[in-house]
Amino acid sequence: MKNALYSRYLTYFLGFQIILVQILSRFPNTIENYYSTGLYVQIAAFYRRSLGWIPFSVGDLLYGLFVFLLIRFIYIIIRDKFSELRTYFFAIGASLSILYFFFYFSWGLNYYRTPLASHLKIDSHSYTTDKLLDYTKKLVEDLNELHVSITQNDSLKVTVPYSSKEIYKLAKNGYKNISNKHPFLNYKFKSVKNSLLSTPLTYMGFAGYLNPFTGEAQVNAKIPLSTYAFTTCHEMAHQLGYAAENEANFIGYLASTANKDLYFKYAGQLTALRYLLSEIYKRNPNDYKKIKSKINSGILSNINDIYKFWGQYENPFEPVFKKSYNAYLKINKQKNGIKSYSYMVNLLLNYQ
Repeated sequence: MKNALYSRYLTYFLGFQIILVQILSRFPNTIENYYSTGLYVQIAAFYRRSLGWIPFSVGDLLYGLFVFLLIRFIYIIIRDKFSELRTYFFAIGASLSILYFFFYFSWGLNYYRTPLASHLKIDSHSYTTDKLLDYTKKLVEDLNELHVSITQNDSLKVTVPYSSKEIYKLAKNGYKNISNKHPFLNYKFKSVKNSLLSTPLTYMGFAGYLNPFTGEAQVNAKIPLSTYAFTTCHEMAHQLGYAAENEANFIGYLASTANKDLYFKYAGQLTALRYLLSEIYKRNPNDYKKIKSKINSGILSNINDIYKFWGQYENPFEPVFKKSYNAYLKINKQKNGIKSYSYMVNLLLNYQ
């Protein structure tokens, strides 16, 4: 009887939570001052210090447990021939209420904080095609030079000599360096791990994710090492409370290129170049071809390897997962959905 009563109250509480979050989302400065740079800092530190030392992903195991309990619940419903629909309804409502609370309390409210552009004191206005082309040409020159300094040959692709664990250790150095200029990007208490769900993530088309319930940054262990350092820095940006994908992308770029390690710099610049080239292609394919012809063939080999990797895992279900994530982002005030990843270009050009 008591369990049924608790389930009912928790279900009602879910409705209250949804209304409260929608109200709070209208006050980004309040969330920034009291949650993102206040309460969340303490929550994130607690999670990372508590779980960061564990060599495997606790969050992935929790997801596995959740799937098991879900299957068990469905089995019970079928076994009982849907005889207790009211009980089932409140049981589901209570479970969603608990998950909703911990999601937004542990991390989710960061979706509604003030934009990163205000922290960087830049105007995130639109940019001209000329500015896009000029910046990309300069980046190509820098990346070509960096590429040759690593390979000693412009036709050889970069082969990263590090393991994933070595990359996780080195990633903190980039954040330490960039925090000298931007103190709010100071990163403490590492908790970055290979995802136990790397194979499913690959088929879903994701390079990594942050587990909001454990604070662990999860990296898909299957992705090409040429992008591994950037992905690691991207997920660490989420740990700092930057939930928007374009902002995490940009911070990942800053942290990887601020690293003294050449392979980190290469990963950051290579990722930035891919986004820039994509934007140029959308505006003018001829400009895209001209700039692409200036890129070292070794760099193009790295880019082709990335596309080939993801291409071999394409499947009919990937668009479904992407559309689901797109809807999730839009619910959390990311109006451009999954396209927001590419809005890193806007931050990149205006920052420079």
